[in-house]
Amino acid sequence: MSAAPTVPAAPTVAATAAAGAAALPPTKVAGPPPLDLKGLEQRLRDTRAIGVFTKLSLKNQVDDLLAQFKAFHQGQAGITVGQLRQKYELLLMKVVTLLQDGDPALASAVSSSREAIWEVLTDPQKFAAIGYST
Repeated sequence: MSAAPTVPAAPTVAATAAAGAAALPPTKVAGPPPLDLKGLEQRLRDTRAIGVFTKLSLKNQVDDLLAQFKAFHQGQAGITVGQLRQKYELLLMKVVTLLQDGDPALASAVSSSREAIWEVLTDPQKFAAIGYST
């Protein structure tokens, strides 16, 4: 009696997937677009979703918060980063709420920039680069 011919085993799904993945060139994962603070600021100035007096009030609140960040970075503030974060989140929530009905695209842009803006505010070098002065 002769031995039956052996048939090579079919490759497993995992082996096929691994071989296919190895043959593909590495792909870049798209990161968030770079933060454009000046562009966001201009869009906020130009939007009709917020009235003039409300914009002035918001500007004063932003200036107050920036002054607190400046003092924090200079070691002069009696405020913690946690307290600054809370004030920052409340201000951003207010801005997004004011924008969401009248300018949803800008509301989305502000909301999606939340962490990037926070990073600028909390990093001493990045904060200095925005050129805030009292």
